[in-house]
Amino acid sequence: MNFFDRLHDRIRTVDSVVSVGLDPDLDRIPDHLRDHDLPRWAFNRRIIDATHEHAAVFKPNAAFYEDPDGWRALEETIAYAHGKDVPVLLDAKRADIGNTARQYAKTLETADAITVNPYMGRDSLQPFLADEESGVFVLCRTSNPGGADLQDLELETGEPLYERVAALADLWNENDNVGLVVGATKPEELEDLREQVPDLPFLVPGVGAQGGDAEAAVEYGLANGVGLVNSSRGIIFAGEDAGEEFAAVSGQAAKRLKQRLNQYRD
Repeated sequence: MNFFDRLHDRIRTVDSVVSVGLDPDLDRIPDHLRDHDLPRWAFNRRIIDATHEHAAVFKPNAAFYEDPDGWRALEETIAYAHGKDVPVLLDAKRADIGNTARQYAKTLETADAITVNPYMGRDSLQPFLADEESGVFVLCRTSNPGGADLQDLELETGEPLYERVAALADLWNENDNVGLVVGATKPEELEDLREQVPDLPFLVPGVGAQGGDAEAAVEYGLANGVGLVNSSRGIIFAGEDAGEEFAAVSGQAAKRLKQRLNQYRD
């Protein structure tokens, strides 16, 4: 089974398309965890315990782990999530050429899927695309305001650059392991992209703290019932002021998001 087959089964098992983003900002981790050997791992373990029954995947963002203790915390986090039968999507936005790309792709020996940046073209993504069992989410249409600087550029064909990225990702999907990252803040673009690539699952960020459209995220983000809607800060820091009860509040936030999204699922 490849990643999207496993994701399909996970979505059915927990009746959820929620991606819980594990972005353990050290400045926001509760005080009582900061004396632990690996505070980020201590934080993540409690979040996983509280949210795993509502999570289709856990999505750690590599930026929060890029130091020696962070990589150790990430390894523990991935192993623990797998112990709860939850796939892990590493939000790393990697891409490069030659040996560098092959080294980046080794990340998929531990994580189940990864986000990649298509700016350098297919050869920079080939080591990821060639891994038939893992998922590859190609950045396509991001929800940040500055994304328009490049993504909206009109090509000679009249299409914006982000639509060309979607079309290329569809061509690159030879192993049925490719999805797209498409933000939830512009529902009309989600709809247009779904019409263009009907079979690619979307990872849709922006529904939590960024206030994206939950209904559109579900209606257009899923392909044959498979897709993900991510919330990071809106879940993991929902209990920021709750002291030692922070994880329980995060669990409630994950459950609410699952119920909110499920209103719009078939």
